[in-house]
This record gives sequence, C-alpha cells and structure tokens, in this order.
Amino acid sequence: GAVSLPLVGDVPVAGLTAGEAADRLSSILTARYVNRANVTIVIKEFTNKPISVLGAVQRPGSVNVSGKWDLLQAISAAGGLRPDAGKRIYVLRRSENGLTDRLEIATKDLFVNPSPRWNVTIYPSDVINIPARTPVRVFCLGEVRSPGALEFDSDDRITLLSAIAKAGGLTDRAARGSIRIKRREADGKDAELTANYGRIVSGKEPDPVLRGDDVVVVKESFF
Repeated sequence: GAVSLPLVGDVPVAGLTAGEAADRLSSILTARYVNRANVTIVIKEFTNKPISVLGAVQRPGSVNVSGKWDLLQAISAAGGLRPDAGKRIYVLRRSENGLTDRLEIATKDLFVNPSPRWNVTIYPSDVINIPARTPVRVFCLGEVRSPGALEFDSDDRITLLSAIAKAGGLTDRAARGSIRIKRREADGKDAELTANYGRIVSGKEPDPVLRGDDVVVVKESFF
C-alpha cells in the first residue's frame, strides 16, 4: 500500500494507477528537494488482484497471479478442466476506464492447437468462466423414424433440422409443409410455430432454433 524512498519516507499509493502514483511522488520531491522531478513507475508484478476461474474446473475460485500469466496457466492453476467442460471459454475483463470486454475462445482451439491467438495473456482481476455442459431435451413426435425425447448438449446449436436428423429423418408419410413447434414461453403461456421443411432445406427459410423442452410435431400427409 505504500512506496518507501530515501528522504521522502513512506508514500501511500494504494488505489492509485502507476501514473497517479508517479505524480504524487513528483509533487513531494518538487515541494521538498528539487525544482523539477521526473518520476516513472513501472509495475513489474501484480499480486494484489487475483483472477477468478469459474465453472467446469477442478478447483473453481480465486487464483493469485504473480508475473505474466496466460490462459492455459490460469486453467491449470485451477486444477484443469472437468470432463463436463463446455465448448466455449469466456474471459471477462474490465479496463481502467470502466468498460468491460469479453473474449470467447473455443476449448478445442486452446487445447488442441495452443497458440498466442487463443492462449491469451491473463491480467489481474480477469474472470475466466468455462460453463459446464448440461443436457437439453427436445421432443420429436409424429412422422419421424425414431419419435421420442432427443438429448443434446447445452453447447449445441439445436435447430429443427438437427432435431429431425437425430430422430432419423422424416417418414414418407410426413407432411413436410406444416411442421409444428410447440413451446412454453417464459411467462408460462403456450406458443406454437409452423415451419416448412422443404423451404428450410432449400435455404428459402431460416432453420428455426429450438429451446429446451420444445415439442416438434410432424403430422401425416393425406396426399
């Protein structure tokens, strides 16, 4: 919390940036000993602001940083990834001007091909979050080859086409032009969407993104 210098003594610098601390020392030296003082402060190590490693690691919590660290070192200090670690790693940091930034890094890129592009430098007060994978269920009923509950990972991008593919595809009797998606909204109300399979496959309509517990109903065609 303080810098001790000959003649000047202990100067409190807790809570100051390097520039602010230099200005304070310069003012004291100018007032007591010299007409003009040029003071430069270089911070060699940060030890008073730990980083936080959260989520699917063996020992989540705060990690004290000494010197220059990278993302792999920080995750290793937290015991490494758990088997249920997700596909994405997020690094949250706050700059001196108060703005926040979020870096998103693919877990596979970091551990399979570690490079400075993915193995980024970690700074004091950074928050590293590795969300765990959780199962997400959707239901596909009616004219699909394997109707029933389908399980995905929370990391997966779950769409109507991926759900139908996981259910074995449509049967020959499926009504492809009117596939219904039933869901419960956050306010507790039921909602229903209609999708045209043929137009989605041909790229004329976007592939609807499904949510957990959505029910896809493929009715039988009468033609």
